[in-house]
Amino acid sequence: MRKYLLFLFTATLSLCFTSGSDDDKKFLKVLDDDNSKYTNTGNIGLTVTNFGTYGHGFTLWPDQPSCEYPLGSGIEHIFDGGLLIGGFISNDAQGSGRVGPFVTTGAVDASSVSARGGGFEYTTAPGSKVIEKSSLVDSRFFEPSAVSHQDLVMDYTDTNKTLSSGEIIENHSPLGVAVHQECYAWNFPFANFFVIMNYTIKNVSNKYLDSIYVGLWADAVVRNTRITGRPSGSSFYNKGGDGYTDSLKIAYEFDATGDVGFTDSYVGLQFLGSTPSLDSLIIVSDGSIPSVNFVSWQFRNTDNPNYFAPQNDNERYRKMQGYFGSDNRYNDGVNPAELKTPSNRSILISAGDFDSIAPGDSINVVFAIVCAKKFGSDVASLDTEEQKYNLLINGGWALRAYYGEDRNRNGILDPDEDFDGNNQITRYVLPSPPLFPVVKVIPENQKATIYWDKRAENSIDPISGNKDFEGYKIYRTQAGSDLTESQDILSSLVLLAEFDSTGNSISFNSGFSFVELAEPVTFENDTTKYYYKFEIDNLLNGWQYLFSVTAFDEGDSESNLASLESGPLASLQRILPGTLANEDENVEVGVFPNPYYGNAIWDGSSERLRKIYFFNLPGECEITIYTLAGDIVKRIEHDQLSNGSDIQWFQSYASDGKQKFAGGEHAWDLITDNDQAIATGLYLYTVKNKRNGNIKTGKFLVIK
Repeated sequence: MRKYLLFLFTATLSLCFTSGSDDDKKFLKVLDDDNSKYTNTGNIGLTVTNFGTYGHGFTLWPDQPSCEYPLGSGIEHIFDGGLLIGGFISNDAQGSGRVGPFVTTGAVDASSVSARGGGFEYTTAPGSKVIEKSSLVDSRFFEPSAVSHQDLVMDYTDTNKTLSSGEIIENHSPLGVAVHQECYAWNFPFANFFVIMNYTIKNVSNKYLDSIYVGLWADAVVRNTRITGRPSGSSFYNKGGDGYTDSLKIAYEFDATGDVGFTDSYVGLQFLGSTPSLDSLIIVSDGSIPSVNFVSWQFRNTDNPNYFAPQNDNERYRKMQGYFGSDNRYNDGVNPAELKTPSNRSILISAGDFDSIAPGDSINVVFAIVCAKKFGSDVASLDTEEQKYNLLINGGWALRAYYGEDRNRNGILDPDEDFDGNNQITRYVLPSPPLFPVVKVIPENQKATIYWDKRAENSIDPISGNKDFEGYKIYRTQAGSDLTESQDILSSLVLLAEFDSTGNSISFNSGFSFVELAEPVTFENDTTKYYYKFEIDNLLNGWQYLFSVTAFDEGDSESNLASLESGPLASLQRILPGTLANEDENVEVGVFPNPYYGNAIWDGSSERLRKIYFFNLPGECEITIYTLAGDIVKRIEHDQLSNGSDIQWFQSYASDGKQKFAGGEHAWDLITDNDQAIATGLYLYTVKNKRNGNIKTGKFLVIK
């Protein structure tokens, strides 16, 4: 069984640890370690830490993603991963007195946990945390200095041989580096499938660093946790197939046989670039080693020359070099077809070598974690060239983000590339669709009304410098679309309506008169002015719907760009239509569905995923359910902001906690105050209006 350090963070403890299988060792981490942040602005949920790792070994599952894609699907792609830095230490730039190699690891393969004390060799300063920033002006994390829609920023070092507790970091020989890491994520639909990992590595020692390699390692696991369930046992991990595409410098993994049909996606580790730049070499007969290397090794395999799991710094450095001798390189002794078969492997992509780093100097190395759905109709367990189409396209966008203004990627700022006028290459510049609209969706009885603002219409594209707004698109999900085994929100959204500018040849030229209000409206405790309104009728009460409004632009023929659209996830609103709060004493309170059948389509197979609704409720009331014998089964307190959304159904299918109710309904999971599922039978209920004391009664039938 695999083991991963369980990080528990409580205010009352100074240390915490967990133990794994018998051959694993306890490993302590201090409270300055922060693994509470993860990307969620795009379509990847990736946990990152301030001690050189990403993912969390499923110790935080299901509350926090390890590398979930699509976001909300339950499809995870990484067990854990980390930054590796390897090299030699010398007295001067000529390499005199050179010792090593030494490799500092953020995390290591589980097969060597017992020997390495976990392999967690980076430490943080007291009080250090992962800092979140955003370039979105309406984000609570907005900072003008932010690079992306969600920046996660952290600092750590390899200089300590012990933790602040005095616990020894076993077998750790520091290189003497400090790492400043920044992660970038965007919500653009053409850029929401990658997370950029930007590492600035500074030599903080008084020695020279020689022949440095920098690598991104991952124990990738592509499995659907909604199908497989809680990750445990070796059978969860030994289903991965691997590969490498040299043209984009991307190593990848896919599910070769585990949850096939429910995990039709790739995860890739991609090298984007570095400063100073590394000139890629071609493997030739003289044995030259390319500057970017891909290797893979098998869990607990220690003797195979091609797939051995490294056990010490020397072996790890050899892996980072990508060269262990003759005829054991990918596609040259290592047969790519072997890696496509299901197994339990690690993947590593590394860049180097950086010849010499003087004390006080830094290098910058940038990777990306890229996800993609498989393309085409081939069997999901395969890895055909056609299936990789989306992965390569997505990796191309990650490179485009990295190169930014350097559109021809020649490392020189040409005269027509200095978009911001600062006389230097600005990286992480993407063509930008209009700002996403601010959206408000109001649920009503069998109806939803969508309002949005017009800020998108003043958006300026950072590449062309033009106001290029064109129109709006309205999306929704169908009733019950959230009950699929794999909840992919983006693919569940259906285009409902589209409105665009007139006077050009783009789109439908429909104009905005159908949705534009005569005067903007505002709402209580909301300062936004809403200029547009769209109503949707004939919705099913108690069913969950997701709505989104996006803005799209004209496109840019000079840059050969089609129309760009803001991300649907950015303005996503989750609502449940239903009756409004009702104080009319002549209106009866009711229950639906009534009778309730145990195999209702909107419920899951678990008792705790059942759900009925009380409707036409007053704004504040107490609901009491009785058996026919008069025994109290359940008491429920209701107000317009408390609608039963804490039951398990909403935790499973509406876990963002932002769903909106109409105010006159309350959900119940058929679980009693004694935490037992109710049996088949007829039940009575009363609803007491807390404002006037009036009581209404009713009954409902449960058939299981």
